[in-house]
Amino acid sequence: MITLDTSGLFALLNRADPDHIAALAVLDREAPPLLVPAGILGEVGDLVERRLGHRVLDRLLADLEDGAFTLDCGDADMARVRALAERYQDLPLGFADAAVVACAERSGGRVLTLDRRDFDVVARDVALTVLPA
Repeated sequence: MITLDTSGLFALLNRADPDHIAALAVLDREAPPLLVPAGILGEVGDLVERRLGHRVLDRLLADLEDGAFTLDCGDADMARVRALAERYQDLPLGFADAAVVACAERSGGRVLTLDRRDFDVVARDVALTVLPA
């Protein structure tokens, strides 16, 4: 099971992204479900709409509606999200990344992200596997 970070999901949706092929290669080796933390929806939705347009945003929303991605990490994770944001405020980890980490911790520890800087730091203390390797 893989938890998607905003950067990983954006790379999957954007064929022109330099990391699109690497992100697809990770998914080719993995079985669903692909987890999308609810905490990244606003961030990824805004990014997709501004950079890729409404058609790609609509395709993402349709995939979410159809279950191609599983929405996860809600109010039961908020205490952990808060603790992570506090612990790593010097990065700053922030809400979205903390939601990704909390979701991944509970779901096998595997994260697809292209923002390795913050996640590699957190992975020193938390059982995370940051993909692509």
